[in-house]
Amino acid sequence: MNRLGVQPRSSPARPAELAVLGNVEHPATLTVGDLRDGWEQHRAEVVFDCATSGPQQHRFEGPLLREVVLDAHPLFDVRRRKDRSRFVLAVSGGDGHRTVLAWAEIDADFGDAPVLLATRLDGRDLDTAGSQLVVPVDRCGARYVSAITHVWVGGWPVPA
Repeated sequence: MNRLGVQPRSSPARPAELAVLGNVEHPATLTVGDLRDGWEQHRAEVVFDCATSGPQQHRFEGPLLREVVLDAHPLFDVRRRKDRSRFVLAVSGGDGHRTVLAWAEIDADFGDAPVLLATRLDGRDLDTAGSQLVVPVDRCGARYVSAITHVWVGGWPVPA
């Protein structure tokens, strides 16, 4: 209550956003709702070890990271495997965590790992909390970045 005895109305929480940027033709800023509505949703039932909380078991839903990034049109030649294999993705989260993945890990011609940008965690929407990076092939939870703010895409520089 304020000094006038009126309960202030709480404003609705603002949807979390993440930016896809770097060496892409179409940088984008996306909400969790955009991720849910714009791409096919995949499900991952995962168990991973958390250094602070021990074993974790969760169900995540969201689009494949690969599909979201491909829609931003990374500046590599999709026909040339070696060109694609030099690209990396750096993911930053609002929780202060960061991680790097090789494009080859998620590319269907290479590792084909089903890495997600989660829009739901255990049936709960992540609209205000932010999307979470989910790496189902990892036994350790260190690359599970919460509240994603940026996905940077870029090519490893060619030596001169």
